[in-house]
Amino acid sequence: MENGKKKFSLFSAILSVICVVFVAEAAAPVAAIGNSQFFWWIVLIVAFLLPYGLITSELGTTYTGEGGLYDWITKAFGHRWGARASWFYWVNFPLWMASLAVLCPDLLHTMFGFQLNTGISLLIELIFIWVIVLISLYPVSDSVWILNGGAVIKVFLALALGGLGVYSALTKGVANHYTLASLLPSFDLHSLSFISVIIFNLLGFEVICTFADSMENPKKQIPQSIIIGGIVIAAIYMFSAFGIGVAIPTNKLSTSSGLVDSFQVMLGTPTGWFISLIAFLFMLTLVGNMVSWSQGVNNIASYAADNGDMPKFFSKRRASNGISWGAALMNGIVATFIVVIAPLLPNQDLFWSFFSLNLVLFLLSYIPVFPAFYKLRKIDPETPRPFKVSGSDGILKVYMALPMIIIIISLIFTAIPLQYDKASLTEQLPITIGAIIFIVIGELIIKFKKIKK
Repeated sequence: MENGKKKFSLFSAILSVICVVFVAEAAAPVAAIGNSQFFWWIVLIVAFLLPYGLITSELGTTYTGEGGLYDWITKAFGHRWGARASWFYWVNFPLWMASLAVLCPDLLHTMFGFQLNTGISLLIELIFIWVIVLISLYPVSDSVWILNGGAVIKVFLALALGGLGVYSALTKGVANHYTLASLLPSFDLHSLSFISVIIFNLLGFEVICTFADSMENPKKQIPQSIIIGGIVIAAIYMFSAFGIGVAIPTNKLSTSSGLVDSFQVMLGTPTGWFISLIAFLFMLTLVGNMVSWSQGVNNIASYAADNGDMPKFFSKRRASNGISWGAALMNGIVATFIVVIAPLLPNQDLFWSFFSLNLVLFLLSYIPVFPAFYKLRKIDPETPRPFKVSGSDGILKVYMALPMIIIIISLIFTAIPLQYDKASLTEQLPITIGAIIFIVIGELIIKFKKIKK
């Protein structure tokens, strides 16, 4: 320990990356793509994860501190773009929290077998939300056991799912037959709308940069944990995706319960102690997701508020440890509002509705990161870069452009209805409207606070 603070080891940093980036509940939406998901995994690992990981390593070790991507974007393009990025980055979190909260009643039903009415379900969702808010009021290093435990559980679930998938394929056959044609992308709009989930599954490395003060040697540990963690994450994602694809036909896959469903199908039983254990462990991973992301998101929102680019309330901090209680409280308020109005919404997959809206706003916050990397190389070449992406100017432009273009294309397929049948409009139009509402709110904040370039 140094100055009385607990410090992350490299191993803990890698586990934290896995806990932050590997999102177990996103495995089922990706599996909904079908067998061609493996094609997209390989393409996006090369075209997106590689440049994104390198860029994040450079920016995170060059511009250390609480600001994260807000700092990078503000330094490159000014406060308005920094304000937009910090708003999108923050507001996705309570939406994500709400999407996970609505999973909890179904998981408890799987664990204990009794059906919950609307009132009890809402109470459970609110308990989930406010427990996360409470935990987020303490330094992330105090919750390192949650991060490490969450990472271990996620890896266990992925390996168990993939392992059972291999066993099921050898003994029972596969639900989705693997042919060369099925492994190639069909480019149908339904499948393409889920590509953004793969990108979401590969994002989050910058959160580890906000843990720099809790690391033993952040300038070495950040790039090492990103590179090692990225390789491990890509492998376990593909292995778990195989398990889901083996167990459940793509057209019968639930985006919310696909992971637990896969275990039930492969084990041949909807109940039992092992299924209950899987549901319980899955719920623990949801808590781990929220804890691992909360401080990074709240730090950026609070830091932006300190600089006048977010509402002043977000800058409220605890005197004892400097943790932002303002941002944490707003997380709870927004997530609570969402789950309270959820029963009033049309009957649909609430998890996917909230999750996809969070997904759109989250991806929007990343678009300026990549040109910011290139611009900072040009306008701030004198700042020491402990980790520096190598390559010619042309290579750096490719690293900048590829991830940005991929995000923009994926957002179009996710947020904009490109088919006008009733099913497509019912699924995508609420996402479009929700995204527009939150974009407008962000612009109103900029105008109200008179944020200048």
